Amino acid sequence: MSDLGSGDEGISGSKYNASGMEGTSGRSDFDTAGKPQTGAQQGEQELATKMLQIQSKRFYLDVKQNRRGRFIKVAEIGADGRRSQVYLALSTAAEFRDHLSTFSDYYASLGPPNPDNLPEDGKLKSEMMIKDNRRYYLDLKENARGRFLRVSQTITRGGPRSQIAIPAQGMIEFRDALTDLLEEFGTNDGGYVLNMSNLKNIRKPIVLYSGTRE
Repeated sequence: MSDLGSGDEGISGSKYNASGMEGTSGRSDFDTAGKPQTGAQQGEQELATKMLQIQSKRFYLDVKQNRRGRFIKVAEIGADGRRSQVYLALSTAAEFRDHLSTFSDYYASLGPPNPDNLPEDGKLKSEMMIKDNRRYYLDLKENARGRFLRVSQTITRGGPRSQIAIPAQGMIEFRDALTDLLEEFGTNDGGYVLNMSNLKNIRKPIVLYSGTRE
C-alpha cells in the first residue's frame, strides 16, 4: 500500500537530516514563553528512543526532558524523506494510547474499504485531546489509498499546525510502543532538574521494527 496520508494531508515538506531532527523545533518543546530555544539552551536530554517501521513510513518516539518536564516527540519520516512531528506531554501520551485502542477496535469493526463509497469528508471517527495551550485532533480517515489516523497538533496562541499520519494497520504497534515507554517513564509531566545522578537512568536507544514493510 502507498504512503497513506503523506501526499495531500499537509505534512511538512522539510527533509529528514541530522540537523532537522533537533534543530529549530525547540520552541515546541513545551516552553510556554514562546521563545525559540535550541535543545542545548533548554538543557534538553533524550532518555529513550523507539523506532517503528510501518509500511513505507518510519516513526521515531523520543522521550525527552527539559526544564519544564518530560515529554514525547513523535517524528514521522515518509518514504520520500519528508518529515513531520508532534509533541506529547507524558499524560497526553497516555490519553493518546487509550484512544489508539478505541480507534483500533473501531477500525477492526469496519468492512473492507469501498473506493466507490468513500466518506464525503474522508472522516470515519474523530476525537480531540486538550493539554494546556495545545489541542490534538485525532481523525481516522479514508481516501483512495486506504485508511489512516491523522494526528494534528495546534497551539492556541497561534503558529502552524503540525501533524502526522499513522497507517491504520499500525495503530496497535504504535500503541504498544507508547505503552512500553510510559511503563518505564510514567505519566507525570512535572518539571525535572537534570543532574549527574540522573544520567544513570538514561537508556541506550531501542530500535523496534513493527508493522509491514513495503
